[in-house]
Amino acid sequence: MKRRKFNKIVSSLSSGIILSNGYSCSNLNKVDKYGISLAQWSLHKMIKIDKTLNPIDFAQKSKELGFDAIEYVSTLYRPILEKLSIKEMTKELINKSKDYDIKNLLIMVDDEGNLSSSNLNEIKEAIDKHKRWIEMASKLECHSVRVNLEGEDQLDKWKDNSIKGLSLLSDFASNYNINIIVENHGGNSSIGKELAEVIKNVNLDNCGTLPDFGNFCIKRKNGSLYDGPCDIEYDKYEGMRDLMPYAKAVSAKSYDFDQFGNETTIDFKKMMDIVEEFNYNGYLGIEYEGNNHSEIDGIELTKKLIQKYNS
Repeated sequence: MKRRKFNKIVSSLSSGIILSNGYSCSNLNKVDKYGISLAQWSLHKMIKIDKTLNPIDFAQKSKELGFDAIEYVSTLYRPILEKLSIKEMTKELINKSKDYDIKNLLIMVDDEGNLSSSNLNEIKEAIDKHKRWIEMASKLECHSVRVNLEGEDQLDKWKDNSIKGLSLLSDFASNYNINIIVENHGGNSSIGKELAEVIKNVNLDNCGTLPDFGNFCIKRKNGSLYDGPCDIEYDKYEGMRDLMPYAKAVSAKSYDFDQFGNETTIDFKKMMDIVEEFNYNGYLGIEYEGNNHSEIDGIELTKKLIQKYNS
């Protein structure tokens, strides 16, 4: 398999099309620095709690909100997969994205096993569970599948196990021209320098990161991986600098805004400067997770804040 030569080849191309840092053909040259995409998790309350949005209609809703590119979340399709096969569901999503002229960028895959387990059989089982999503991503013409690195708390073991799991999964994904990307998403994966070292040691062109502006909580007071007050947090700006050299996508996380439209917990200008510092040329995916605004308002506020620094 080719190693990290792909990006150098891409950067030397002089055509009018700029590819993202992976296999994607979805990212076209734009007036703004970055395209702005919508992560489906920004609408998870409408889908899971209020049940006012069918996840099959994600492309349509995104178009209505002014987006031309989207990022799927696997767990939001569980009710659909109780009724349809994944092939049938994929066909519907392809038709929807074509009908509304939407680019499919990636799938965020959760709860499909422990890729960082100290039990090799568990790693292999997790890889098998991810395969259908990689195949789906390929049919949707996405460039990446986002995965989590869970299953081991001890840091050194976690790193070694993660390298094994990612190497095996990335090898499979390369047959579909799909990148495997890891988000800072709680636990050891939120220690930016350690995750960066894992990706460096995997050393495969189609294995990288999805840096998230806000997910740098290493340990929460209640022991939960994702929910609850944070007890130990990695510096988010340092973490972004750790992960950006391997970025194939970026999540513009937001939680709350002041009266001037600024995010109250994240310095967006500083984050945007860091993204630019590493010559990133992909999309910024809006992922609003706040409680003080509706999901639609939170998405719009995040979009306006990105646009403020996106020229």
